[in-house]
Amino acid sequence: MNKHNFSAGPSILPQQVIEEASNDVKEWGSVGGLSLIEVSHRCKEFVEVVNESTQLIKELLDVPEHYEVLFLQGGASTQFCMVPYNFLKEGEKALYLDTGVWSTKAIKESNIFGDTEIIASSKDKNYNYIPKFNIDVDKHFHNVSYLHITTNNTIYGTQLYEDLDIDIPLIADMSSDIFSRKIDVSKYDLIYAGAQKNIGPAGVTIVIVNKYKLGRVSREIPTMLNYHTHIDKKSMFNTPPVFSIYCCLLTLRWLKENGGVDAIQKNNEYKSNLLYNEIDRNELFEGTTEKDCRSKMNVTFLLKDDKLEESFLKLCDDKGIVGIKGHRSVGGFRSSIYNAMSVESIEHLIKVMRDFEISHPII
Repeated sequence: MNKHNFSAGPSILPQQVIEEASNDVKEWGSVGGLSLIEVSHRCKEFVEVVNESTQLIKELLDVPEHYEVLFLQGGASTQFCMVPYNFLKEGEKALYLDTGVWSTKAIKESNIFGDTEIIASSKDKNYNYIPKFNIDVDKHFHNVSYLHITTNNTIYGTQLYEDLDIDIPLIADMSSDIFSRKIDVSKYDLIYAGAQKNIGPAGVTIVIVNKYKLGRVSREIPTMLNYHTHIDKKSMFNTPPVFSIYCCLLTLRWLKENGGVDAIQKNNEYKSNLLYNEIDRNELFEGTTEKDCRSKMNVTFLLKDDKLEESFLKLCDDKGIVGIKGHRSVGGFRSSIYNAMSVESIEHLIKVMRDFEISHPII
């Protein structure tokens, strides 16, 4: 049976990426006779993989010249501490927008390094909306190192749709929506993203950083946690995750071949609209988030009668739908519809929802 994978991550990858990477694990054509995962990361063939991946990221996102692209390890969780280590100046504060579990974890790390202020939070309603906020010019513009945001919240199904236009440094965790929509990189001083949603398998974290905003803190930074270390060594300070970076390259090529970020954004909007329209139409289901901030990557919804949940999950399993059970913080269901998710899989899920509605009429 064909599987329809709605997992939040590690998530679905383009089939051609999986097939090509699988072949290269057996024997990588660039070196001949060796597997991709046993070649030296310093051989010219793999150095070219890093160089091409870097150039594709810069091309696809229109990255300004004074920004560096890095391939790091430790996931977004390591970035939670690297950001304040490198950006939070002594005597200044860091501002955070609290929109869910991952922003909360980032705030915890920032508190270790200095004054950290939550400027707005949606915790009061279990993070089912993006909170509005205003930055006080007199209070914030002269003693703030940065504002940190999480652009898409995988657990709760909310998303910031547009780049913020502010006059203080902006840092964003884009782990679950990078490359899904057009962004203006110049509005950010640092963007980081775990690869395992839209870029590749787990194991590598993409960082895009304005190099002119580094080196402004007086604290001593451990070598491995200093962005300058990785800029100077071109992401090769230590052995990088070779396979994960290579899969990123294949995915970036796939994205370019399919029209780039503009085309994928239109496709993502179409897919998410299909599913949200069914949730709103179907008498058995309801969404969990406010409609003006519904994520186009992670669609969260509930059965109005939660006693039917196990029956629906059983039907999904019978129909080859996997990874749809919601996170324990929200319950219900979560359909993660990242870039590689096909329209056909969305339509298949919708048919299952409609069949379930027919078999469980509301009396």
